[in-house]
Amino acid sequence: MEVVQKAHHHPDAAWIYQEVRKLVPRVSLATVYRTLEALVAEGYLVPITKAGEATRYDANLHPHLHLLCEGCGVIVDLEVDLPDLLGPAQRAHPGVEVRSVEVTYRGLCPQCKAALKG
Repeated sequence: MEVVQKAHHHPDAAWIYQEVRKLVPRVSLATVYRTLEALVAEGYLVPITKAGEATRYDANLHPHLHLLCEGCGVIVDLEVDLPDLLGPAQRAHPGVEVRSVEVTYRGLCPQCKAALKG
C-alpha cells in the first residue's frame, strides 16, 4: 500500500513488484498480485483498466476523473466537480443498482502537447 501511495503515477503490478522487492527482497510476484487484489476488494485501491494493457492502481480515493494521454500513456488525475451520473441512470431504470461509474478522458498531457507544438 505504501509503495502505491508514494508513487507519483498510477503504477502497474510489475512496477509495484520491483519497488516492493527493494523493501522485501524475497517477495513473490504472486504475493504482490494477491495483495493488490485484497487492497482493491477492501476499497483501499482503485484499479484502472484499459483493454490490452496491464491494470494500473490508484490510491487516490477522492472522487476524480482521469485523462489518458494518447502520446505517452500517462494517466493524469483531474480534480474537477463531478456530475451526478448515478442518479439519472437509476431514475431512468428503476430497480437497477449502479455502484460505480468510470469516465476517462483521452487527450494529451502537458508534456506531449508541448512536444507537438515544439
